[in-house]
Amino acid sequence: MGAASLSSPDAIPPPPRPPPGRRLVDVALWGGLVAVLLISFGPVQMSRLGLAFTNSANMREFGSEFLHPDMANWPTYAQQMWLTVQMALWGTALALVIAVPFGLACARNISPVWLQQPMRLLMNILRAAPDLVIGVVFIVAVGTGPLSGVMALALNTGGVLAKLFSEAVEAIDPRPVEGVRATGASRLQEIVWGVIPQVGPLWTSYALYRFESNARSATVLGLIGAGGIGQLLFESLQSFNFSAVSAISIVIIVAVSLIDLLSQFMRKRLI
Repeated sequence: MGAASLSSPDAIPPPPRPPPGRRLVDVALWGGLVAVLLISFGPVQMSRLGLAFTNSANMREFGSEFLHPDMANWPTYAQQMWLTVQMALWGTALALVIAVPFGLACARNISPVWLQQPMRLLMNILRAAPDLVIGVVFIVAVGTGPLSGVMALALNTGGVLAKLFSEAVEAIDPRPVEGVRATGASRLQEIVWGVIPQVGPLWTSYALYRFESNARSATVLGLIGAGGIGQLLFESLQSFNFSAVSAISIVIIVAVSLIDLLSQFMRKRLI
């Protein structure tokens, strides 16, 4: 009788309800988000969305040329796309050099407060600065070319990865670290043997995601003369050569898709 009563639906306790104060905060946050969406309806001109469907003559003209890509110069496009991928690869590699030590320095569970706050502020600045602005700064220093794009990607991505890395460190299981500490290990040995093994696969996954993103961001950096296929893309746009734009877009899509497949394969190897 006792076992039957415990297994009956009536005996199942209701799920715990959050305290009133927390519910009030949740309502305020979500209500504030909805209010901001409603307020921003006019400033972002959402009322003109219908023009994309009713005033489409220009879009049809553009689309007719876009559907006939000019692949005559595809070797040049492929070469420049490969340069763009190399920019993304080097930008991500240098970002890791920044993100690993700074990510550890930003983690609350292994870094003192006097070090956390300045490092978090520095990483916030790197994340907030647009790639194009950082790229222009390096163009002034080293001139136009891929190096300025590499450094722009490295600094911005370094700030992003440092935040992700620090959050991964803050979520680790403290027991392995305590076990390493019990052996009389130094602080550095605690990080190497207690922290890195736990966060290594997640860090690698984050780095691969950012490499995919950088392959696309490096294209945009061609706008400021950072080289790669982005520069060819913007030159074709400025000359209204939409057939070339279509061909370049196809090369970019194929390259990014291949990078995505490779990244997925590598992430599966981490599981």
